[in-house]
Amino acid sequence: MWKQLRLVDDYPDPGDRPMAAVLAPLYEDELGDIRVILTKRPDTMPTHAGHISFPGGRPDPGDDGPVGTAIREASEEVGIHAHQVEVLGFLPPIDTVEFSPLVIPVVARIATPLNLVVSELEVARVHTPRLDDLADPSRWAHVPWNGWKAWYYILDEDTLWGATAHMVRQLVGLADGDIDQ
Repeated sequence: MWKQLRLVDDYPDPGDRPMAAVLAPLYEDELGDIRVILTKRPDTMPTHAGHISFPGGRPDPGDDGPVGTAIREASEEVGIHAHQVEVLGFLPPIDTVEFSPLVIPVVARIATPLNLVVSELEVARVHTPRLDDLADPSRWAHVPWNGWKAWYYILDEDTLWGATAHMVRQLVGLADGDIDQ
């Protein structure tokens, strides 16, 4: 599955546009399955409250570009440290409806053991679905939204949808143009 990931080698310069970054952290479990770490944001968050997301956010002045931002945010939110991160590439930048900065998704392999330390202020729950399950088109559904297909995926009692669902679908090769389901 590592070789099937749909990544780009670099990200475009956002120019004058504000930028944010997320880390799409992937790891191999004890059975050799590749899993992704997703978080559910608490309902008390000022943006994207209750949404499933990748760790990430706006840059701090000391960050070294989107990679630095993504790794710092992952450390703060779920305890993934820079020495565990091997950047594999990027997904195309994404605009979100609720958040004005251009979001740069950084895809990385995370060394195990994970030993996640969750920030209760920023994370209500952690999900670690298998990429093989996320790559199965029969497990996804969509509803019409402003002329688009709004894809979603049920994760236990939560729903992966919106920008993060779009990024996950790009990651596993299920971008909207790839299938018509």
